[in-house]
Amino acid sequence: MKTIPHRIGGRFFETSDRHANIFDPATGAATKRVPLASADDVRAAVDAAAAAFPAWAETTPLNRARVLFKFKELIERHAGDLAAIITGEHGKVLSDARGEVTRGLEVVEFACGIPHLLKGEHSMNVGREVDSWTEYAPLGVVAGITPFNFPAMVPLWMFPVALACGNTFVLKPSERDPSASIFMAELLKQAGLPDGVFNVVHGDKVAVDALLDEPRVQAISFVGSTPIAEYIYARGSANGKRVQALGGAKNHMVVLPDADLDGAVSALLGAGYGSAGERCMAISVAVCVGDATADALVAKLAPKVAALKIGPGCLDPEMGPLVTAAHRDKVRDYVDAGIDEGAELVVDGRGLRVDGHDDGFFLGGCLFDRVTADMRIYREEIFGPVLGVVRVPDFDTALALVNAHEYGNGTAIFTRDGGAAREFAHRVQAGMVGVNVPIPVPMAFHSFGGWKRSIFGPLHVHGPDGVRFYTRLKTITARWPDTHHAEFVMPTMK
Repeated sequence: MKTIPHRIGGRFFETSDRHANIFDPATGAATKRVPLASADDVRAAVDAAAAAFPAWAETTPLNRARVLFKFKELIERHAGDLAAIITGEHGKVLSDARGEVTRGLEVVEFACGIPHLLKGEHSMNVGREVDSWTEYAPLGVVAGITPFNFPAMVPLWMFPVALACGNTFVLKPSERDPSASIFMAELLKQAGLPDGVFNVVHGDKVAVDALLDEPRVQAISFVGSTPIAEYIYARGSANGKRVQALGGAKNHMVVLPDADLDGAVSALLGAGYGSAGERCMAISVAVCVGDATADALVAKLAPKVAALKIGPGCLDPEMGPLVTAAHRDKVRDYVDAGIDEGAELVVDGRGLRVDGHDDGFFLGGCLFDRVTADMRIYREEIFGPVLGVVRVPDFDTALALVNAHEYGNGTAIFTRDGGAAREFAHRVQAGMVGVNVPIPVPMAFHSFGGWKRSIFGPLHVHGPDGVRFYTRLKTITARWPDTHHAEFVMPTMK
């Protein structure tokens, strides 16, 4: 099988004795393998990044931006190739993979404006003949640990901003679908990025712990499950690093009685079952205000879920397979648990068979009604094509339900009532809110992140928070006196 190597200091490496298989989720076949880095491999990547940092940090922001402009051009030229790589290893449909590339490219475009974003502030005469100004300094070597569900987009949310700010980067992508990261590393080299500025090491917990413990790594960005996010935040922070660790989600969509029901149904179909539900922003709970609303929504939604076109992602159906057999089985177990706990399974996708792909990791769309807040399928993140309908009597109960959940990543409300929408947006405890928009992922010039146990650390990803995360603020106060004399009191800038 083909091996997907590490990329360190501008060269390919395969130094690990341990490997993991990479599967085509549509066939279930192992098609490639990836080395799992040792602590020494990680150290080699950090060595390369540390050696490259001084020259890259001294490169002018304008010239750093020019490399990113070229990278942007190459991503645009090879977007189809990158999407095909994503589909082959993750399983998502091609149109969704192209959308992932586009959303990642938006952050590259944002980072191309780095000369403007790194401007400081200047104050004349804060005291007599004393001036003050601020500068944004890069941190040094920074690292990203990224998930399987967006093998291009999430890394692109991190490293373009980090590189534009003058840092060097070590990326540890998911070992389940690592080829996109290597492809992007090659494009960065073609764009003129110096060797060692961007490095890729593959691996598991050994590599993660080595990055968390490596004293030269100044900051860690992470996206994944909440238990791992909490672990990374605790261990990284204990080692004196900046950490932004984005965790899990249980995103609710509240449907009021006055909502455009056809629009809400279409939104739920895409937001709940797109990418087989393997999105941190997927809607997994529909909160219907009133039994009449729930009855009408389920009646319209159920046949659409049952009729989803499911198959290999390369054929661009509506939904592809899940990423691994183990994950498919885990999601199926959640469906079993929902039945055992008394939820009504309206659409059962467990018996799905895709012709010619009996060994693929497929699971059909599943729809539950009459889900309650004490059930596991409500409390826990399933990360699969499973949507639960919860019935509540009124707006206040719906809002309280959303706010009581431990996760606060994203949420949405569907209504024609501007007052209700405004109140919901103001009072709901979530980091990203949609009004008649089911997946309210911010554009690159805003920042992405949740609340509560959906994030650990004070700063969100990309946008203004990304620049703050990857830089240190320095304030300089200067005076050019004509005479010199000692001062023994606190300067008051009179």
